[in-house]
Amino acid sequence: MSLNERYHKEIVPQLMRDLGMPNRMAVPRVLKVVVNVGMGQAQRDPKIAETVTASLARITGQRAVRTLARQSIASFKIRKGMPVGAMVTLHGKHMWDFVEKLVRVTLPRVRDFRGLSPTTVDRQGNCSIGFREHVVFPEIRSDEVEQIHGLQVTIVSNAATRERGLALFRALGFPFHEEQGKVKKEKKEKGAARRS
Repeated sequence: MSLNERYHKEIVPQLMRDLGMPNRMAVPRVLKVVVNVGMGQAQRDPKIAETVTASLARITGQRAVRTLARQSIASFKIRKGMPVGAMVTLHGKHMWDFVEKLVRVTLPRVRDFRGLSPTTVDRQGNCSIGFREHVVFPEIRSDEVEQIHGLQVTIVSNAATRERGLALFRALGFPFHEEQGKVKKEKKEKGAARRS
């Protein structure tokens, strides 16, 4: 069963119970996925822009759109209209396939991965995950990579609150760890107890 089918058959009724929602239309859902890459080195080497755009298209299965600088910034040597990044927006079936691949394949391949921080979900219920290396995606073969770059994945939902967003992403299978603040607080308490 695909993640899209599982969402409609199992996750929606579960979220209706957990969040106390009166009908199916009020349940939070994923609206779109935006995959973004910043390429600051592209101004020095135009080949980098092509490589990044090609790898992004390979990862998402869709052609990437180059993002251009809106204004000139002299300290960064950027002029208005220069390419500064590339992005892909996914909707529908491509979106659900990407989210499923992200949860089941890509996140487990991240080196030293101990779960996502709950702070990756913002106040509006959107989840933003940064990757330092694009080679964790299964479409990229590490022996073919000339230069490693990072990328940002933003999963936009209509959750409206952080709590609803966390409930949605946990139900979809995103591996969140406990908040680090609790761990740090416990360590401080243990340290204070040892000193006294």
